[in-house]
Amino acid sequence: MKDKNHSADNGAATRRAEDANHMAHRQRIKEAGLKVTLPRVKILRILEAQGQRHFSAEDVYRELLQENENIGLATVYRVLTQFESAALVCRHHFESGQSVFELNRGRHHDHLVCMRCGTVVEFVEETIERCQREIAARYGFQIEEHSLVMHGICPNCQARGRGQP
Repeated sequence: MKDKNHSADNGAATRRAEDANHMAHRQRIKEAGLKVTLPRVKILRILEAQGQRHFSAEDVYRELLQENENIGLATVYRVLTQFESAALVCRHHFESGQSVFELNRGRHHDHLVCMRCGTVVEFVEETIERCQREIAARYGFQIEEHSLVMHGICPNCQARGRGQP
């Protein structure tokens, strides 16, 4: 009987954690000034569950399909655009003009993008940040925002001999 009770306790704990996450998602959507809807909660949950991954709308849609969610691709595009307007996500154009989205975690970072496989590496480099501030000051600019994306060939693709232009 002990195993059955232990299993029930684990199930209850899992449900409590899921409920807490669901409430956190709802709160984050409200704080962004958006109405809480099921598609918004589900899409935000997917973005938060994946850490630092960059998602296209199609990636989010595929995740929803795998979870048997009935949310259309047009809704995914609309929600991601609303999230961008509300500063919940940032949009990037890394490869072939396709938009990708990442959760806005409130900390600035730059990107390295492999031109062969599409791998994206996020990094923070204070030397680069300092140079950008110095350049802006030299020209009398006040930086409101900026992004730096460097394109190259990642170590894995170089090792495979695909690094030739």
